[in-house]
Amino acid sequence: MTTERTEPANDADERTMLEGWLDYHRDTLAQKCEGLTDEQLRTASVPPSDLSLMGLVRHMSEVERSWFRRVLADEDAGPLYYGEADPDGEFHPTEADTWKEAYGAWQAEIAAARSNAAGFALDDPSRGRQRFGADPYSLRWIYTHMIEEYARHNGHADLIRERIDGATGE
Repeated sequence: MTTERTEPANDADERTMLEGWLDYHRDTLAQKCEGLTDEQLRTASVPPSDLSLMGLVRHMSEVERSWFRRVLADEDAGPLYYGEADPDGEFHPTEADTWKEAYGAWQAEIAAARSNAAGFALDDPSRGRQRFGADPYSLRWIYTHMIEEYARHNGHADLIRERIDGATGE
């Protein structure tokens, strides 16, 4: 499978632009993972960091779930990978964890994010709250934050992928 990335049109309206750049960054992370084995995707290749490509994808599943389900739509959506025993569990895939499962969970969270966001205008307040703040967030703020979150982690993914097999690229 080859993930194609498309930049939003230069003259797109604001919502289309925000959604387009978020999808662009989602696709960038998917591209960084393509063509690797489960073992390579679980590899923390930039010591002393324990970041791996699979861990980043699992983390972004949690981030999508948190912002678009819990905060935006006020859904009671528990964690997928972390818990009391390992508060950073998404970053710690085990030998039993597979790309198929991680990718499937991530895509399911992206689909839920799109569905929930479709019911909000950019300036609508979230129905839920983020654990660090009592005030609601606008969908615009959430989109902007998600673009920043993906962009930052895609930089990590660049380094991890290059260390695994030498592949570089945008």
